[in-house]
Amino acid sequence: MEVIVVLSSQLDLKEIVWLVRKKLWLVILVTVLGAAAAGAYSAWVMKPVYQANTKLIVNSTAGQAGSFKLDLNMINTNLSLINTYKEIIRTPAIMDLVVEKHPELGLTTDQLMRNIRFSSVNGTQVVTISYLDTDYVRAAKVVNTVSFVFQQQIPLIMKVDNVYILHTADSNDQPVKVKPDTKLNTAIGFVAALLLSITLVLALNYFDDTLRTESDVERYLGLPTLAAIPNIKQGDLKPRALAAVKAAIGKEGDKPNVTQ
Repeated sequence: MEVIVVLSSQLDLKEIVWLVRKKLWLVILVTVLGAAAAGAYSAWVMKPVYQANTKLIVNSTAGQAGSFKLDLNMINTNLSLINTYKEIIRTPAIMDLVVEKHPELGLTTDQLMRNIRFSSVNGTQVVTISYLDTDYVRAAKVVNTVSFVFQQQIPLIMKVDNVYILHTADSNDQPVKVKPDTKLNTAIGFVAALLLSITLVLALNYFDDTLRTESDVERYLGLPTLAAIPNIKQGDLKPRALAAVKAAIGKEGDKPNVTQ
């Protein structure tokens, strides 16, 4: 964008539009190629990433004895704990234990902490634990394992047993790709290529010091144009005129040379 601003600072809007229309083929070519390249890279080169989810609920333990009462203070307490749990699940206290107890996952603590997600809807006690991986089956195993370990460790860490698993990820489900977004990447590539093509047109005009028209002479040299000699190609001549020229040249060639 800065390049466009610098190059267009010496041009008015009409000139920019005229230059773009003049090089419209270049703008279209670069834009189409850029969008196609971005879409093809997203669809065929980038590995698809899948997301597996489990759902937990943070609730009071009063309901276990069958005497659950709607306590607004308890609900607010549980809601405030969600932010605490969000930080706990992303600590080595949980992740190291998952790696230690389940080496079959083939992951490190850093990988787990980088790809695990903990989210909740405001005003609810339901939280979602998500994991991103290029293999959906492994993602489901990882997120289920993290949820179970998290549920087991919370009573030891917080001295309260108020985390319950509502839903686990099923490795047999049809996975849904979350990344890359081919349509979004194609749109981004289209916009980027369009800006690049306009910048290229302005740059070509900026570095081109050729005087092509009478207005260029008056603008850059400040001099009036006295005469203009057109560039005539052989294809521009009419057939009769071309034949007459050739005939005249032939007659000149047939004259005898006079020597002294």
